[in-house]
Amino acid sequence: MAVQKRRQSSARRDSRRAQWMKMATPAASTCPNCQAAKMPHRICASCGWYGPAKEGRVIIPQPTENEAPAEKA
Repeated sequence: MAVQKRRQSSARRDSRRAQWMKMATPAASTCPNCQAAKMPHRICASCGWYGPAKEGRVIIPQPTENEAPAEKA
């Protein structure tokens, strides 16, 4: 089993742990169905569409104006 030769200083440890804040923001694209902003390769949160404009499909059906929203019990 490996054993460290020297203890890592707190400054080195803390700078390693702070790297997650320096990451770039994720890319954003527009939904081909409703033109809302969404992350690539994800379902659109506003309309439930996934995939390209012609070949895509609705994964999460949105309630219409006539339908009442489902009750959460």
